[in-house]
Amino acid sequence: MSQNSLGGPRSYEGTWEKLSHVTVKGAEYDSRERQPHPKCLQGTRVTLLDQIHRLLDSREQNRLIWLHGMAGVGKSAIAFSIAERMRALRVQEQVAGEKRLLGSFFFSRKHTKRCTTGYFFATLAYQLAINFPSIREDVNRAIRDNPALLDPDKSLRDQMEELFLQPLRRLRYRLCQCSPSVFVVDALDECISTTEVADLISLLGQALREPGLPVIHILFTSRSEEHIHKAIQNEDVHALVCEIPVNTSGTGVAATISVDDANVDNDIHIYLEHSFRQLQGRHPDFPQPPRHQLARLASRAGRRFIVASTMMKFINDEDYDPRDRLQLMLELTSDLLPGTEVYKLYDQILSTCADPKRAYIHLSIVATLVDPLPISQISKLLGPSQGRDVETTLAQLRSVMDIPTDRNLPINIHHSSVRDYVSDPSNCGLPQVQTINPPHTLLAQSSFRLMMQDIPESNALLDALSGLKRHSRAMPSDDPHSLKDSLAFIVQPPEPLHILSGMLWLRGYRSSDLQPWLETLDGCAWLQTQGGRDWLHTRGKEGWLHTQGGRDWLHTPNGREWLQSVSGRDWLRSSGGRDWLNASAGREWLQTRSGRDWLQTRSGRDWIKTRSGRYWLQTQGGRDWMQTPRVRSWLQTRDGRDWLTGSGQNWLQTRSGRGWLQTRGGCAWLQTQSGREWLQKQGGRDWLQTQNGRNWLRTSSGQDWLLTPTRPDWLQTHSGRHWLQTQSGRHWLRTSRGASWLQSHGGQDWLRTEGGGDWLQIRGGQDWLQTRNGCDWLQARGGRYWLQSRKGRYWLPTEAGQNWLHTQAGRNWLQTSNGRDWLQTLDGQAWRSTPAASVWVAMEEFSSMFKAISDYTIDPEMPLLPAFQVIQHFKNLPDFLMFPVFLALRQQNCSTSAAHFTPDVEIIRAMMAFASFADEAWGRSRLASDALKYACQNWAFHLSRAPHPWDNMLNHLFKSFWNRHLLSWLERQWCLTDLPSYLVVLSEGQRLAKEHLLQNTGSSHSRA
Repeated sequence: MSQNSLGGPRSYEGTWEKLSHVTVKGAEYDSRERQPHPKCLQGTRVTLLDQIHRLLDSREQNRLIWLHGMAGVGKSAIAFSIAERMRALRVQEQVAGEKRLLGSFFFSRKHTKRCTTGYFFATLAYQLAINFPSIREDVNRAIRDNPALLDPDKSLRDQMEELFLQPLRRLRYRLCQCSPSVFVVDALDECISTTEVADLISLLGQALREPGLPVIHILFTSRSEEHIHKAIQNEDVHALVCEIPVNTSGTGVAATISVDDANVDNDIHIYLEHSFRQLQGRHPDFPQPPRHQLARLASRAGRRFIVASTMMKFINDEDYDPRDRLQLMLELTSDLLPGTEVYKLYDQILSTCADPKRAYIHLSIVATLVDPLPISQISKLLGPSQGRDVETTLAQLRSVMDIPTDRNLPINIHHSSVRDYVSDPSNCGLPQVQTINPPHTLLAQSSFRLMMQDIPESNALLDALSGLKRHSRAMPSDDPHSLKDSLAFIVQPPEPLHILSGMLWLRGYRSSDLQPWLETLDGCAWLQTQGGRDWLHTRGKEGWLHTQGGRDWLHTPNGREWLQSVSGRDWLRSSGGRDWLNASAGREWLQTRSGRDWLQTRSGRDWIKTRSGRYWLQTQGGRDWMQTPRVRSWLQTRDGRDWLTGSGQNWLQTRSGRGWLQTRGGCAWLQTQSGREWLQKQGGRDWLQTQNGRNWLRTSSGQDWLLTPTRPDWLQTHSGRHWLQTQSGRHWLRTSRGASWLQSHGGQDWLRTEGGGDWLQIRGGQDWLQTRNGCDWLQARGGRYWLQSRKGRYWLPTEAGQNWLHTQAGRNWLQTSNGRDWLQTLDGQAWRSTPAASVWVAMEEFSSMFKAISDYTIDPEMPLLPAFQVIQHFKNLPDFLMFPVFLALRQQNCSTSAAHFTPDVEIIRAMMAFASFADEAWGRSRLASDALKYACQNWAFHLSRAPHPWDNMLNHLFKSFWNRHLLSWLERQWCLTDLPSYLVVLSEGQRLAKEHLLQNTGSSHSRA
């Protein structure tokens, strides 16, 4: 049976939200992240673009069009222009919205998700489904069936098959008579893994050979890298390739088009004319260069647009006279080798700086940074010596880098050719730069200096963890993976001391010092679990229920629910319970709905017969209770008649009883036929407790109907359903008989109707969903379908829905595929950010941390420095302490905990001390500058790329940092970042230390 046939429309919103979060928006051709977009100027590259457009219009076969060449020839501008045109063309003229551009992915080495193929097919699938909504369900189904498809480490072949080929196959007949569709992929060489590049090209070649696809073309650009040439020549690929190379003298893999033919000189000439007109608009007195000068500048560009663009930025620098700058460009030698034009231009730009050597150093630093930084932070990172005059120097290099007017924004190089230029000093023709240290060496040195200067030496983390570990030696440990089950009751934000108290309580450490935990939200939630209910059956509860916290808990919804349980009713019959009922707290409870319900039970009726009960009936609360409709109805039952003829007769003789008989309710009850019948017979049928219900019962039709067997199928009729929406029907649904009917097939069918859905949204329905019957229904098929429906999704974010999510049933549902999908929706994401849901986030982070710490191996050949002792101590902590320590070090504010927990339990006091230390450490760490954060996160990266052998200065700095400051660095990183990320840095540092410092460190330790 299909899902739709059961009345529950299948919901894919959660899956679609999940895909939307994975897709890389910055990789789309027109994303704001890539502004300003490189674009072919109107009137340029006309012949080339026309030839590419003819290829893209061909329906002969699927083609892989490869545009390649050296940096700066305008490949990205061409890719952008092609993508923009395909985006403007419809697949069919009569169908709006469906465009020939199926998707685009612009790789970039500067961005984590754009320098790998891990997000490639997910991003294209998202764009494809946006363009063709008809295949969105297929994409969603694939992800629902295999959520791992969105993992960037998932097999690229599996991602292509499920996210790329399957949706395209569905479009085969839809696109069979249409112009070919296009994918545009730019800068494939910017993918940092050559293996990933080769695999992607091979897979795309296989994809285009698929017979079941519509006609599509894939245009991709790259530099002329050897590994890409090799992948293109694979036999599964080369027959599909149309190569567009820079080299006009060579022969391509297939039919070739030249990207740098004579037309390029004319295009650059047009670009220069356009740029000088724009310059003249800002400088009216600047004369337009004559044609021979434009031709000379175009010749200097060497058919590379990046050279022409950089020359114009250099000439148009607002701090200099454009006439002087133009003359410098005209004086550039015309004897330039192919591929080095831009390097010669960079040499010329550096030579105009006040200090070319310092300008080169700062340019190389900016180009080598892992993450861009503002100028002020670059200066701080480099220090007083290397960092002086950074702003002044970089201002002279505006033609090769983007310097925002806002000094708080990071600066960036304009083009990747700058990174190539500074990667090797031999690329620079200025003699004074040949003796400077490479940028990675400078950045590693600067990182060590800054960290040792701004992070004071400290053993506080080791001392705090050692102290905590000493107190935990006698505590047994379980598998940390079981924490999710043992802490499933948590409903408030995880906090170290609350968690530790709860874990100790669960393990049987139930001293009076830990009893305050029961008063917390988590403690109350635990009392509703099986373990809590079992404990409430023990004698240990007696002392706690007489404390202020216990008495307060009895007034909570959880406490009132417990009082209705067998264990609670037994307790109310005990001396402790009777004492509580006689106290003000108990009398107040008797006025609540829960208390009144209890008074209808056998235990309650027995209590009324006692002296305490009879005394209570004389109070205002007792008199008020006797006026309630439920009591009047109860008096009509066998139990009520028995009570009235027994101990109730004594009550009727009291002032309170006589007063009740004089009331309108008492008189009406005594005078009605119904009242007389109920007094004389065994009882009446269950019916609604409202005035309307009583009025109907007085009619002959109502009385006749009550004399016949009640048929539940009446509730399925139009009349029955209408009645269920009335006040009477809603009250009946909350009765035991109504609850039983809701569990039946007819009841579940009704819950899926419009009327049933409306009822579930109101208070009565929401209250029912909180009951055991309601929770069971939500776990059953009908409930699961309802949760997927529009009404169910609207209910989940409500207060009632969120309360249900905190129950065991709700938590179990969140573990199902439907629950996980809902967590990815906007409502689910919003719920995850609430305090009550933060435990889920904390558990996910803890699981990741635990795996990382378990997988991390400390090299046994290395001396066990304090930093590694900390890791060893943490790995050896029992599970009930590992999680609170993790919480204390993940930016938790622990300052409020001491007010709630002041027990004389040593392990709690040790945890309080550790939490206080962690709070102070985090407070210090979060004030760090961006430069220090950069140094802490990237020192190992720059150190690993510094040329070998290291110079003496770098060797000395690393040795000092490793032996004296590593623990302080670890403390700071642990407080500010997740543990897995800094363990990666530490692993690389450990490898480098073993290579370079082990011998010296080992000898120094032996001398010690």
